[in-house]
Amino acid sequence: MMTVEEAITGRRCIRAFVPKPVPRELIERILLIAGRAPSGSNVQPWKVWVLDGAVKEEISRELASRYDAGQVSEREYNYYPENWREPYLARRRACGWGLYGTLGIGRQDKDKMHAQHRRNFLFFDAPVGLIFSIDRDLEQGSWLDYGMFLQSIMVAARAFGLETCPQAAFLIFYDVLQKRLGIPQEQTIVCGMALGYPDPADKVNTFTPDRMGVGEFVTFVEALRRD
Repeated sequence: MMTVEEAITGRRCIRAFVPKPVPRELIERILLIAGRAPSGSNVQPWKVWVLDGAVKEEISRELASRYDAGQVSEREYNYYPENWREPYLARRRACGWGLYGTLGIGRQDKDKMHAQHRRNFLFFDAPVGLIFSIDRDLEQGSWLDYGMFLQSIMVAARAFGLETCPQAAFLIFYDVLQKRLGIPQEQTIVCGMALGYPDPADKVNTFTPDRMGVGEFVTFVEALRRD
């Protein structure tokens, strides 16, 4: 068994999986473990829609076809800022171009960029796709709780040899997903996630973006201000 440190620091977004099924009992076990994530007043705001087998294949084909045709919707909420600024813009570019560079995709290769982004809607060929939703009337605190739940899934999965990729890409198809999966209108789709066994031979899985050092985001307060 890996340590907690290994489970967290070794996690990465996996974008290529092998076609090995994940037993439903294992999916349930991982979600049960993740359900121990903390939430304010123990409200546990998460709702999970699990797709596998023929159902996942059907919705994946539909979303990929819609993406190719440009039939996308406005996102219900902005995951990213409308106006990028530093240092976030530089980090975003380094991540994006780092991924494309790993795959040998140049800045003018629009068709290859499209094809790579399209793979989001196939859950990167993972055997399991997860869609997450939350009740619309819950506040920001519950969204913060949701992040801890998602992280718990990603870390817990690694204990069983599984990996994940959280995906905001599905937000452009929130309306299709709500209709096709039967998600109530009273809920907002938070994101999707691919879950499965990673393909160690695919070079896309070698990409890991840089992380900040502690000195870049931590301030040790040595004295309180008096003014």
